[in-house]
Amino acid sequence: MNELAPGLAGSHHAVVAEADTAIALGSGSVPVLATPRLIAWLEAAAVAALAGAIPDGSTTVGTLIDLRHTAATAVGRRVDAFATVSSVDGRTIAFELQARDGEEPIAAGLHLRVIVQTEKFLSSL
Repeated sequence: MNELAPGLAGSHHAVVAEADTAIALGSGSVPVLATPRLIAWLEAAAVAALAGAIPDGSTTVGTLIDLRHTAATAVGRRVDAFATVSSVDGRTIAFELQARDGEEPIAAGLHLRVIVQTEKFLSSL
């Protein structure tokens, strides 16, 4: 098991498809990468960073995204999303987020996830 500590990092890589655009997701009227899809890819990077670091029977849930999406990405372009653990405070894990389209930064921000007992969390729904 990996130690849950600052510095753990994960990534997610995807090529923007028509289904990932603002038009397809209803978040805008242009055929570029939608912010909601970018957020999902960044959350996937955060989950990947925690692989092997969360106790059995537990998972994490996202509780905050503070993201600056600063550049548009066209269909067919590859996006690299990165999440690095910046702090751990009890059950709360903070991540620094970054995304790039090739060498160009397209987003940066903060993400919080909280460790929960999977069964207890699901039974509370």
